[in-house]
Amino acid sequence: MHWQTSRHRIDLTRPRIMGIVNVTPDSFSDGGRHATGSAALAHCERLLRDGADILDIGGESTRPGTAPVPLDEELARVLPVVREAVRLGAPVSVDTYKPEVMRAVLDLGADIINDIWALRQPGAAEAVAAHPACGVCLMHMHGEPASMQREPMAGDAVPAVIAFLRGETRRLRGLGVDEGRIAWDPGIGFGKTVAQNFALLARQHELLRDGRPLLVGWSRKSSLGAVSGMAVDERLVPSVAAALLAVERGAHVVRVHDVRETAAALKVWSAMKSNESSKGRDAN
Repeated sequence: MHWQTSRHRIDLTRPRIMGIVNVTPDSFSDGGRHATGSAALAHCERLLRDGADILDIGGESTRPGTAPVPLDEELARVLPVVREAVRLGAPVSVDTYKPEVMRAVLDLGADIINDIWALRQPGAAEAVAAHPACGVCLMHMHGEPASMQREPMAGDAVPAVIAFLRGETRRLRGLGVDEGRIAWDPGIGFGKTVAQNFALLARQHELLRDGRPLLVGWSRKSSLGAVSGMAVDERLVPSVAAALLAVERGAHVVRVHDVRETAAALKVWSAMKSNESSKGRDAN
């Protein structure tokens, strides 16, 4: 399986790590650490050294209860970082739902639009469809960031998430976007209960049946805190464990803060998988 993006056709025959670059003062986990352009670019370089395959740059926090960031402010945060990050050679994703930001970063050479609203904001789908090759990640979110955790979705989240992502995929395909450009994200933590989030992990195979690249983001999420009792800055081990479980269950891309540690865990997993394969060949 491959994921077609602006400059890269990403090989997903092995799991890929998407490193998070928050160019924000108020992100739930690392807000303010990389809020300046120079700090954010240095963080991009460090993530690539640590083993990131993709960089995901965002200029607006989507933690529960946050207010929207004005367009001019998001552009001022994101554009200088994207302009330099595309020169580093790795695929660059931009986490935004504003069509104006999408067009601007794609003009700079960004590879992927990663949208928590699944291109439902006016003009967003058209902005992506107008580009000949950019990748897009459609994410499921129940409600909106300001209220999603006060009023989470009810019932079985798995079929609801799948139905939503199928519907948004059909809409995007209707605008002429090629199948190979579209990935799915079940939206862990976005308007879901702890039980629903873990159901999406336990039954992740159901999300894979459509044959789409699956991107999953568990890193430092509140559900991990709920089961571990750990604060946000203590959730390294639960985050790596969740990423590894997601990969074991077929996720193609994991979006993480702790790239070095996740990459090390995946090397152990890969060594185990290689041993399984060689044993199978020997048996034959």
